[in-house]
Amino acid sequence: MAIYLDENSKVIVQGMTGSEGQKHTKRMLGAGTTIVGGVNPRKAGTSVTFDVVPAGPAADKVEAGEKEIPVFGTVAEAKEATGANVSVIFVPPAFTKAAVIEAVDAGIPLVVIITEGVPVADTSEFFSYAQSKGVRLIGPNCPGIISPGKSNVGITPPDITGPGKIGLVSKSGTLTYQMMYELRDIGFTTCIGIGGDPVIGTIHIDALKAFEEDPETELIVMIGEIGGDAEERAAAYIKDSVTKPVVGYVAGFTAPEGKTMGHAGAIVSGSSGTAQAKKEALEAVGVKVGKTPTETANLARAILQGK
Repeated sequence: MAIYLDENSKVIVQGMTGSEGQKHTKRMLGAGTTIVGGVNPRKAGTSVTFDVVPAGPAADKVEAGEKEIPVFGTVAEAKEATGANVSVIFVPPAFTKAAVIEAVDAGIPLVVIITEGVPVADTSEFFSYAQSKGVRLIGPNCPGIISPGKSNVGITPPDITGPGKIGLVSKSGTLTYQMMYELRDIGFTTCIGIGGDPVIGTIHIDALKAFEEDPETELIVMIGEIGGDAEERAAAYIKDSVTKPVVGYVAGFTAPEGKTMGHAGAIVSGSSGTAQAKKEALEAVGVKVGKTPTETANLARAILQGK
């Protein structure tokens, strides 16, 4: 199985007609994602033709060549016409809040927000709204979610890894890709990049809960980074609610105190939010934590081989 996203997911792309939207829609189609429409109020009734190039573990199921995707004026129209149940957002930061709220109002149950630089006040507002409506958000400022061989929503390269028995949740996009590559010999049920902003729609604990409930996920890899207390809270959750083995990695062991590193949420003050503090919190509940991505992958491999 996969969490949140599988081969039955029907995806619309808000911002599909823009340059980033077109580039990544083509890649998602090549990865086997069922994309049923785009949304742009100024181009409603038109369509975009993509030259699909099959890639990754779903390549043998993807038909190469031109594929025409219709453009709708609103998310509600797209959902009514296609039965879409996932939306991925590639719109500029200033328009992201309106795009998310539109998707939530249309009743799309899963909304993936790729956009970087969304104001935290906007994210706080649309996250609270989505929660009140029972809609799951992933992101913003994230690579999205991929269930290898089934569906890929976002910007994750589809050919790094194949399906397998590891679940991956990560704050960092590039570290998501690296861990997928490091453990490509085993493969993944789902890889989810949750983003590193101070406010995000899906947190480590959400993914841990879903992976714990997924019968095909045998081990969970959790990648965190300095700043905030998400990893410490995840450690407390693992202690109480997770029976499967969890392996962790925390980016930022060499980060100087008080300096923002990379993501807006990656800032430490005193011992709070440091990589070492997070490592200790995770290890205290039985999570093996690697000092490098390669060491982390080796820890995961050793646990699975010893089962």
